[in-house]
Amino acid sequence: MLGTFAILAWLTFYVWAILELVGDMARWPFIVQMIFFLVAGLAWIIPLKPLLRWMETGRNA
Repeated sequence: MLGTFAILAWLTFYVWAILELVGDMARWPFIVQMIFFLVAGLAWIIPLKPLLRWMETGRNA
């Protein structure tokens, strides 16, 4: 249960941070926007990998 709350807290912070960056994005070229959203859409999982491993196995990663 602790891991679930940690994931929710991380995702809340991550979404807030991305939304703060998106404010001035309308002026960015389309291709840059696409790359940004591709990277931002996949990057959230990297910091969570050790937590997910711990939740699955119960051991430190």
